Amino acid sequence: MNIMARIIPVLILLASLSGWAQDVQRFPPPDFESGYTFPMTQTPAPRGVVMSYVDIAVLFAALSLASYFSIHKRNRQGVFYLTIFSLLYFGFYREGCICAIGAIQNVTLALFDPNYSLPLAAVAFFLLPLFFTLFFGRVFCAGVCPLGAIQDLVLIKPMQVPRWLHQALGMLTYVYFGAAVLFAAMGSAFIICKYDPFVSFFRLTGSITVVTLGVCLLIIGMFIGRPYCLYLCPYSVLLKAFGQFSQWRVTVGPGGDCVQCDSCEDACPFNAITKPTPDDAPPPSEVDKKRLVLFSVLAPVVILVAAWAGSFSATPFSQMDYTVRLAERIALEDAGAVEGFIDASQSFRDSGQPAAPLFESARRIREQYVWGGWILGAFLGFVIALKLIWHSVQQTRIAYEADRSDCLACGRCYCSCPLERKRLKQLKSASFV
Repeated sequence: MNIMARIIPVLILLASLSGWAQDVQRFPPPDFESGYTFPMTQTPAPRGVVMSYVDIAVLFAALSLASYFSIHKRNRQGVFYLTIFSLLYFGFYREGCICAIGAIQNVTLALFDPNYSLPLAAVAFFLLPLFFTLFFGRVFCAGVCPLGAIQDLVLIKPMQVPRWLHQALGMLTYVYFGAAVLFAAMGSAFIICKYDPFVSFFRLTGSITVVTLGVCLLIIGMFIGRPYCLYLCPYSVLLKAFGQFSQWRVTVGPGGDCVQCDSCEDACPFNAITKPTPDDAPPPSEVDKKRLVLFSVLAPVVILVAAWAGSFSATPFSQMDYTVRLAERIALEDAGAVEGFIDASQSFRDSGQPAAPLFESARRIREQYVWGGWILGAFLGFVIALKLIWHSVQQTRIAYEADRSDCLACGRCYCSCPLERKRLKQLKSASFV
């Protein structure tokens, strides 16, 4: 089936459904006669308790179906139709909220702020995909995540990213994850939600910056499979870690059999297929062993240096906090470094509050960001050290395999495998007997 013939009617249906969903959830505002113009809301209205349970039930059912299609039935078509449903429901109907990716921030804030009440839906959306990953691999990415779904539909002519560039860009997910956790822990910002590149399409509203980012990612996504998922998604950090321990996972050939034709490597647009070890591959040399020892010994140094470098992020990162920004603005106005007032500073001055407590609060927050920068840097240093060690260990494989952590369980590799095609042909013949 021509890809555009599938995409166009789907997008028309999505746009219609989005408009209907907004009409249903929009609460009519009171009619003031003062001429006041209501600001446009950027987030969907809160869900009632019953509807939150419905969302959780739909998520559980979708994850179950994704596991069934990806692992048991090995049915790429089933995964594709589930992808469309998830885009409709979690994307355009639920307007991208709540989602597992953003729930990272809710969970983090709840851990650091005892006054924050964590919604049940946020807990479920954070934990359920991880729970399924432990058993079936990244089936959430396969057909449930709306952000992955919208990218999947525009993937027309996939190209392979060089392995070295793929590995380097993959570090961005850890940076984004660490920064998002830091800002949420400090109560400063939910940057995952604020800079979600596709939520503007789901809500038909958003800043020009975010819309531009989303459009750029979709254009790139026509040739590079799911660029946001591979190189930006902070939730993928957790999914990769849990995927390493999955009980079952996607196998290219039925039962893991392989004829080493390498067609699955070309079929996978996500660089998630690992090659078998050549029969004539030499054993690890002395240089290889010394490199492994060197990286292991240097690991604490890498972590320490990265932590020190991370501490310098305190000043720019702390400006994500409203209190810090307001204190800096008040200080500049008092010093005559800027002219006029902004809304926030004018409101603060009208309240009659003294500036000293505000400055003290901003100072404490910036000190906390110094410690946060150390921890963030140490985390990134740990990831770098671990990757250096991991790539220094010679892996032995006897077949082309879907990587446990990188495989999105989409099932594209099934169709390319001659053993799988043979299996399907035998099943089809048996059904006519």
